[in-house]
Amino acid sequence: MLGQGKTPEQVVAIATRLAERSGRLLVTRVGADIFAAVKEHLPDATYHETARCITLDRRREAPVAGVAILCAGTSDLPVAEEAAVTAELMGCAVERVYDVGVAGIHRLLDYLPQLREARALVVVAGMEGALPSVVAGLVAVPVVAVPTSVGYGASFQGIAPLLTMLNTCAAGVAVVNIDNGFGAGYLAAVINRLAVSEKRD
Repeated sequence: MLGQGKTPEQVVAIATRLAERSGRLLVTRVGADIFAAVKEHLPDATYHETARCITLDRRREAPVAGVAILCAGTSDLPVAEEAAVTAELMGCAVERVYDVGVAGIHRLLDYLPQLREARALVVVAGMEGALPSVVAGLVAVPVVAVPTSVGYGASFQGIAPLLTMLNTCAAGVAVVNIDNGFGAGYLAAVINRLAVSEKRD
């Protein structure tokens, strides 16, 4: 559930119903004040400060490896963590590879063996948004690209990296909307789940 724009009372009401029905809960884009209200009704809920998310997981399935989340810089962490928390709630063991932007490409290359073992990658970047194209040129797995609204004036609050990612010449890149960590984490988890299921069959 998107918590942004909702009152604490609205979030609590929806969150309580969701928790009762499914045993799992994800509320995105909320602050600690909303979490405090939710915690009164759902004491086993957890707040992920960097991701700005609330989660609850009463099913506790064993996580399945296969998803890696990369981000270019520290400023991209909130979106990257939103993706990571989403994928984890969907049953994935997530590998985080942060601060590996193209300005210091050697840092990315150190992680190549792990990245090539993944079944799906989420690559988060602002500024010019080149990182997903670079990564896709180095691996043979799906890359979910996430432009962020981080950057100087000409990045136009994420429009510049969005266009870069949409115009990539690297194959295997799918692009979600600006700052949409949730959508990227969800898609990567679905890809991972399908790949695992196919492998078992």
